[in-house]
Amino acid sequence: MSTLEHTADVAEVTAADRPLSGLDRCDSCGAQAYVRVTLSGSELLFCAHHATKHEAKLRPMAEAWHDESHKLSA
Repeated sequence: MSTLEHTADVAEVTAADRPLSGLDRCDSCGAQAYVRVTLSGSELLFCAHHATKHEAKLRPMAEAWHDESHKLSA
């Protein structure tokens, strides 16, 4: 693996694990996003409601499923 390939892999993992902020918005309704789904190198952001609604279809094909919905009960 070349240094460039390794750097790209590290950047992708870091982006997928980056905490969501109050500025991240659900792609479906615009509410605050608590879930980031990575598909084919692209990201989808969802509020907890829409993540639950689409989870059964998206999770099997997701490369990463970053869920911070536990923050809602804090």
